[in-house]
Amino acid sequence: MVNLIELNERQGKILDIVKKHGPITGENIAEMLDVTRAALRPDLAVLTMSGYLDAKPRVGYTYKSDGMANKIDKLLRQYRVKDIMSMAVVVKEKCSIYDAIVTLFVEDTGSIFVLDNEGYLNGIVSRKDLLKTTLGQADIHKVPVSVIMTRMPNIITATVDDMVVEVTKKIVEHEVDSLPVVKCFIGTNNEEKYEVVGRVTKTNIARLLLDLACK
Repeated sequence: MVNLIELNERQGKILDIVKKHGPITGENIAEMLDVTRAALRPDLAVLTMSGYLDAKPRVGYTYKSDGMANKIDKLLRQYRVKDIMSMAVVVKEKCSIYDAIVTLFVEDTGSIFVLDNEGYLNGIVSRKDLLKTTLGQADIHKVPVSVIMTRMPNIITATVDDMVVEVTKKIVEHEVDSLPVVKCFIGTNNEEKYEVVGRVTKTNIARLLLDLACK
């Protein structure tokens, strides 16, 4: 289990001192902070048990570069997209913009994945795309969603075996709400086709972090 703690001001100062001067004794840390050794004991205990510091007799405290941050990273790397993904919301490319908007609100999602006639991923349309269209002059009852969607190959995807850490980086770097989880196939013309098997969203990732924090 990883304890996600928030350091207080003095604990932060202790870490800075140990990073710069370690190995360093508790007495020397106390002198630099102008407090008693006894006053530091609770803070040093928290930092040691949480994995930020390493304490050795007659040596003192050293900063663990593979401490809390790396523990969290290693824990998250145990999880794959298949462990957290949810069902995808999809429509066909001939679906009208109006029907896509209805689907978006009924399913309470931020993005909809658009499939071609064969059922493979062809595009994605977001809440922002639909909002822009409704503010324009388009007849949303007649215009198909394929007119406004972002098309392949300009879609960032994920697979069921991708690590959650890597998918999170994709979502942050590309500033999107979710990614389609796909399986890749090679078509008759040797082109890549993608079957949508789910989605991974910011909410999926947040829920995982909350579950880990509450364990």
